[in-house]
Amino acid sequence: MPPPKELDPSTSLAALYGVKLRKLRLRAGWTQRELGDKIPIAHNRIAQFELGKESPPKDISERLDAVLGADGDLTDLWEYAKQFPPTEAFRKYKEYEARAVAMHKYLACSVPGLLQTEAYAREVMRQALPWCAAEEIEEKVAARLARKSVLEKEDPPLLWVVLDEAVLRRPVGGVAVMREQLACLLKASEAANVEVQVLPFAAGGHAAMGGSVTVLSFGAAPNVVYLEGGTLTSMVKERRAVARHSHRYDLVHAAALPPAASIRWIERAMEDLEACEPYELI
Repeated sequence: MPPPKELDPSTSLAALYGVKLRKLRLRAGWTQRELGDKIPIAHNRIAQFELGKESPPKDISERLDAVLGADGDLTDLWEYAKQFPPTEAFRKYKEYEARAVAMHKYLACSVPGLLQTEAYAREVMRQALPWCAAEEIEEKVAARLARKSVLEKEDPPLLWVVLDEAVLRRPVGGVAVMREQLACLLKASEAANVEVQVLPFAAGGHAAMGGSVTVLSFGAAPNVVYLEGGTLTSMVKERRAVARHSHRYDLVHAAALPPAASIRWIERAMEDLEACEPYELI
Protein backbone atom coordinates (compact mmCIF):
# COMPACT_ATOMS: atom_id res chain seq x y z
CA MET A 1 0.00 0.00 0.00
CA PRO A 2 1.48 3.42 -0.93
CA PRO A 3 2.19 5.82 1.96
CA PRO A 4 -0.47 8.48 2.63
CA LYS A 5 -0.09 11.68 0.65
CA GLU A 6 1.83 14.32 2.59
CA LEU A 7 -0.46 17.15 3.64
CA ASP A 8 0.45 20.84 3.77
CA PRO A 9 -1.80 22.60 6.31
CA SER A 10 -0.65 26.01 5.07
CA THR A 11 -2.31 25.75 1.65
CA SER A 12 -5.85 26.42 2.89
CA LEU A 13 -8.13 26.20 5.89
CA ALA A 14 -9.68 23.12 4.27
CA ALA A 15 -6.21 21.52 4.26
CA LEU A 16 -5.71 22.51 7.90
CA TYR A 17 -9.05 20.85 8.71
CA GLY A 18 -7.91 17.74 6.82
CA VAL A 19 -4.63 17.55 8.74
CA LYS A 20 -6.48 17.79 12.04
CA LEU A 21 -9.03 15.17 10.96
CA ARG A 22 -6.32 12.72 9.90
CA LYS A 23 -4.43 13.16 13.20
CA LEU A 24 -7.59 12.50 15.20
CA ARG A 25 -8.47 9.43 13.11
CA LEU A 26 -4.98 7.96 13.43
CA ARG A 27 -4.99 8.66 17.15
CA ALA A 28 -8.23 6.66 17.39
CA GLY A 29 -6.58 3.82 15.44
CA TRP A 30 -9.20 3.74 12.69
CA THR A 31 -8.96 3.42 8.94
CA GLN A 32 -10.85 5.83 6.71
CA ARG A 33 -13.38 3.06 6.04
CA GLU A 34 -13.90 2.43 9.76
CA LEU A 35 -14.42 6.13 10.46
CA GLY A 36 -16.79 6.41 7.52
CA ASP A 37 -18.86 3.52 8.88
CA LYS A 38 -19.24 5.29 12.20
CA ILE A 39 -20.61 8.55 10.73
CA PRO A 40 -21.94 6.92 8.42
CA ILE A 41 -20.62 8.13 5.06
CA ALA A 42 -18.55 6.60 2.26
CA HIS A 43 -14.88 6.22 3.18
CA ASN A 44 -13.81 8.06 0.02
CA ARG A 45 -15.51 11.17 1.42
CA ILE A 46 -13.27 10.91 4.48
CA ALA A 47 -10.30 10.77 2.12
CA GLN A 48 -11.46 13.92 0.33
CA PHE A 49 -11.89 15.75 3.66
CA GLU A 50 -8.41 14.73 4.80
CA LEU A 51 -6.83 15.90 1.54
CA GLY A 52 -8.53 19.29 1.80
CA LYS A 53 -10.29 18.72 -1.51
CA GLU A 54 -13.75 18.88 0.02
CA SER A 55 -15.25 20.44 3.14
CA PRO A 56 -17.84 18.36 5.00
CA PRO A 57 -21.37 19.64 5.57
CA LYS A 58 -21.86 21.14 9.01
CA ASP A 59 -23.78 18.15 10.39
CA ILE A 60 -21.10 15.72 9.18
CA SER A 61 -18.36 17.87 10.72
CA GLU A 62 -20.22 17.91 14.04
CA ARG A 63 -20.58 14.12 13.87
CA LEU A 64 -16.87 13.71 13.12
CA ASP A 65 -16.05 15.96 16.06
CA ALA A 66 -18.20 13.89 18.41
CA VAL A 67 -17.07 10.46 17.19
CA LEU A 68 -13.38 11.41 17.32
CA GLY A 69 -13.64 13.14 20.70
CA ALA A 70 -12.29 16.41 19.29
CA ASP A 71 -13.96 18.46 22.05
CA GLY A 72 -15.26 21.03 19.55
CA ASP A 73 -11.95 21.60 17.73
CA LEU A 74 -13.23 20.34 14.36
CA THR A 75 -16.48 22.27 14.76
CA ASP A 76 -14.61 25.49 15.57
CA LEU A 77 -12.27 25.03 12.62
CA TRP A 78 -15.22 24.32 10.30
CA GLU A 79 -16.97 27.52 11.44
CA TYR A 80 -13.79 29.54 10.92
CA ALA A 81 -13.20 28.12 7.45
CA LYS A 82 -16.73 28.97 6.38
CA GLN A 83 -16.58 32.48 7.86
CA PHE A 84 -13.26 33.38 6.26
CA PRO A 85 -12.97 31.54 2.95
CA PRO A 86 -9.76 32.36 1.07
CA THR A 87 -10.01 34.16 -2.22
CA GLU A 88 -9.66 31.82 -5.17
CA ALA A 89 -6.50 33.58 -6.37
CA PHE A 90 -4.76 33.29 -3.01
CA ARG A 91 -5.89 29.68 -2.56
CA LYS A 92 -4.40 28.79 -5.92
CA TYR A 93 -1.28 30.78 -5.12
CA LYS A 94 -0.61 28.72 -1.99
CA GLU A 95 -1.01 25.52 -4.00
CA TYR A 96 1.51 26.77 -6.55
CA GLU A 97 3.86 28.06 -3.84
CA ALA A 98 4.04 24.59 -2.30
CA ARG A 99 5.14 23.10 -5.68
CA ALA A 100 7.42 25.84 -7.02
CA VAL A 101 11.11 25.23 -7.65
CA ALA A 102 11.83 28.98 -7.79
CA MET A 103 10.06 32.12 -6.55
CA HIS A 104 11.06 35.60 -7.70
CA LYS A 105 9.29 38.34 -5.77
CA TYR A 106 9.09 42.12 -5.74
CA LEU A 107 7.41 43.40 -2.56
CA ALA A 108 6.21 46.98 -2.40
CA CYS A 109 4.79 47.23 1.13
CA SER A 110 5.82 44.35 3.38
CA VAL A 111 8.31 41.55 3.91
CA PRO A 112 7.15 38.37 2.09
CA GLY A 113 5.20 35.97 4.27
CA LEU A 114 7.84 33.24 3.95
CA LEU A 115 10.40 35.52 5.65
CA GLN A 116 8.20 37.19 8.28
CA THR A 117 8.76 36.84 12.01
CA GLU A 118 5.78 35.99 14.17
CA ALA A 119 5.59 39.47 15.72
CA TYR A 120 5.88 41.21 12.34
CA ALA A 121 3.25 38.91 10.79
CA ARG A 122 0.88 39.59 13.68
CA GLU A 123 1.21 43.35 13.28
CA VAL A 124 0.74 43.18 9.51
CA MET A 125 -2.43 41.11 10.02
CA ARG A 126 -3.69 43.40 12.77
CA GLN A 127 -3.29 46.50 10.63
CA ALA A 128 -4.66 44.93 7.42
CA LEU A 129 -7.68 43.29 9.11
CA PRO A 130 -8.86 45.75 11.79
CA TRP A 131 -12.30 44.10 11.88
CA CYS A 132 -10.92 40.69 12.95
CA ALA A 133 -10.96 39.56 16.57
CA ALA A 134 -7.67 38.68 18.27
CA GLU A 135 -8.25 34.93 18.02
CA GLU A 136 -8.90 35.25 14.29
CA ILE A 137 -5.65 37.15 13.85
CA GLU A 138 -3.79 34.40 15.70
CA GLU A 139 -5.27 31.75 13.39
CA LYS A 140 -4.09 33.68 10.36
CA VAL A 141 -0.63 34.24 11.84
CA ALA A 142 -0.30 30.51 12.54
CA ALA A 143 -1.33 29.69 8.97
CA ARG A 144 1.23 32.14 7.58
CA LEU A 145 4.04 30.77 9.73
CA ALA A 146 3.12 27.22 8.71
CA ARG A 147 3.81 28.15 5.09
CA LYS A 148 7.50 28.58 5.97
CA SER A 149 7.83 24.80 5.86
CA VAL A 150 8.24 25.12 2.08
CA LEU A 151 11.74 26.53 2.73
CA GLU A 152 12.61 23.67 5.08
CA LYS A 153 12.15 20.89 2.55
CA GLU A 154 15.09 18.63 1.69
CA ASP A 155 15.29 20.32 -1.71
CA PRO A 156 13.88 23.82 -1.04
CA PRO A 157 12.95 26.23 -3.82
CA LEU A 158 15.02 29.25 -4.76
CA LEU A 159 13.56 32.38 -3.15
CA TRP A 160 14.81 35.62 -4.72
CA VAL A 161 13.27 38.71 -3.14
CA VAL A 162 13.48 42.37 -4.15
CA LEU A 163 12.24 44.65 -1.36
CA ASP A 164 11.27 48.26 -1.88
CA GLU A 165 13.06 50.60 0.51
CA ALA A 166 9.66 51.49 2.03
CA VAL A 167 9.36 47.91 3.29
CA LEU A 168 12.53 48.31 5.33
CA ARG A 169 12.13 51.91 6.49
CA ARG A 170 8.66 51.64 8.00
CA PRO A 171 8.99 50.34 11.60
CA VAL A 172 6.02 47.97 11.52
CA GLY A 173 5.13 47.08 15.09
CA GLY A 174 7.73 49.46 16.51
CA VAL A 175 11.51 49.51 16.64
CA ALA A 176 11.98 46.18 18.47
CA VAL A 177 9.69 44.23 16.15
CA MET A 178 11.24 45.76 13.05
CA ARG A 179 14.77 45.19 14.26
CA GLU A 180 13.96 41.52 14.82
CA GLN A 181 12.45 41.35 11.32
CA LEU A 182 15.51 42.88 9.67
CA ALA A 183 17.75 40.48 11.59
CA CYS A 184 15.57 37.63 10.30
CA LEU A 185 16.09 38.86 6.72
CA LEU A 186 19.85 38.93 7.22
CA LYS A 187 19.83 35.41 8.67
CA ALA A 188 17.62 34.10 5.85
CA SER A 189 19.93 35.58 3.22
CA GLU A 190 22.73 33.31 4.46
CA ALA A 191 20.93 30.28 3.05
CA ALA A 192 22.12 29.06 -0.35
CA ASN A 193 18.58 29.19 -1.78
CA VAL A 194 17.65 32.70 -0.58
CA GLU A 195 18.72 36.02 -2.13
CA VAL A 196 17.57 39.44 -0.91
CA GLN A 197 17.90 42.71 -2.81
CA VAL A 198 16.87 46.25 -1.92
CA LEU A 199 15.32 48.67 -4.40
CA PRO A 200 16.24 52.10 -2.93
CA PHE A 201 14.16 55.23 -3.32
CA ALA A 202 17.10 56.69 -5.26
CA ALA A 203 16.35 54.26 -8.10
CA GLY A 204 13.35 56.46 -8.93
CA GLY A 205 10.35 55.18 -10.85
CA HIS A 206 10.24 51.53 -11.83
CA ALA A 207 8.21 48.96 -13.75
CA ALA A 208 6.34 47.47 -10.75
CA MET A 209 5.03 50.63 -9.12
CA GLY A 210 1.46 49.31 -9.35
CA GLY A 211 1.99 46.65 -6.62
CA SER A 212 3.81 43.46 -5.74
CA VAL A 213 4.77 40.80 -8.29
CA THR A 214 5.63 37.13 -7.75
CA VAL A 215 6.89 34.87 -10.54
CA LEU A 216 6.64 31.15 -9.73
CA SER A 217 8.63 28.56 -11.70
CA PHE A 218 8.02 24.79 -11.78
CA GLY A 219 10.72 23.28 -13.94
CA ALA A 220 8.91 21.59 -16.85
CA ALA A 221 5.54 23.30 -16.21
CA PRO A 222 4.90 26.90 -17.38
CA ASN A 223 5.55 29.81 -15.04
CA VAL A 224 2.68 31.62 -13.35
CA VAL A 225 2.51 35.14 -11.89
CA TYR A 226 0.73 36.32 -8.75
CA LEU A 227 -0.14 40.02 -8.51
CA GLU A 228 -1.04 41.98 -5.37
CA GLY A 229 -2.23 45.56 -5.15
CA GLY A 230 -4.03 46.70 -2.02
CA THR A 231 -6.87 44.23 -1.40
CA LEU A 232 -6.88 43.05 -5.03
CA THR A 233 -5.06 39.87 -6.06
CA SER A 234 -4.93 37.90 -9.29
CA MET A 235 -3.26 34.80 -10.68
CA VAL A 236 -1.89 35.11 -14.22
CA LYS A 237 -1.31 31.98 -16.32
CA GLU A 238 -1.75 33.17 -19.94
CA ARG A 239 1.74 32.90 -21.43
CA ARG A 240 1.97 36.32 -23.07
CA ALA A 241 0.78 38.04 -19.87
CA VAL A 242 3.19 35.95 -17.76
CA ALA A 243 6.05 37.00 -20.04
CA ARG A 244 5.14 40.68 -19.72
CA HIS A 245 4.90 40.58 -15.91
CA SER A 246 8.15 38.60 -15.76
CA HIS A 247 9.75 41.36 -17.82
CA ARG A 248 8.50 43.91 -15.27
CA TYR A 249 10.10 41.89 -12.49
CA ASP A 250 13.37 41.60 -14.42
CA LEU A 251 13.53 45.39 -14.81
CA VAL A 252 13.01 45.86 -11.06
CA HIS A 253 15.58 43.17 -10.30
CA ALA A 254 18.10 44.94 -12.55
CA ALA A 255 17.47 48.32 -10.88
CA ALA A 256 17.95 46.97 -7.33
CA LEU A 257 21.19 46.92 -5.39
CA PRO A 258 23.29 43.75 -5.80
CA PRO A 259 22.78 41.17 -3.02
CA ALA A 260 26.01 41.99 -1.14
CA ALA A 261 25.30 45.74 -1.21
CA SER A 262 21.70 45.05 -0.18
CA ILE A 263 22.87 43.18 2.92
CA ARG A 264 25.04 46.14 3.92
CA TRP A 265 22.04 48.42 3.30
CA ILE A 266 19.83 46.34 5.61
CA GLU A 267 22.53 46.39 8.29
CA ARG A 268 22.61 50.19 8.12
CA ALA A 269 18.81 50.29 8.25
CA MET A 270 18.96 48.34 11.52
CA GLU A 271 21.34 50.94 12.93
CA ASP A 272 19.07 53.76 11.73
CA LEU A 273 16.15 52.25 13.62
CA GLU A 274 17.73 53.32 16.88
CA ALA A 275 17.17 56.93 15.84
CA CYS A 276 13.45 56.41 15.18
CA GLU A 277 11.21 58.57 17.30
CA PRO A 278 7.60 57.63 18.11
CA TYR A 279 5.20 59.15 15.59
CA GLU A 280 3.06 61.93 17.07
CA LEU A 281 0.02 63.55 15.52
CA ILE A 282 0.23 67.34 15.39
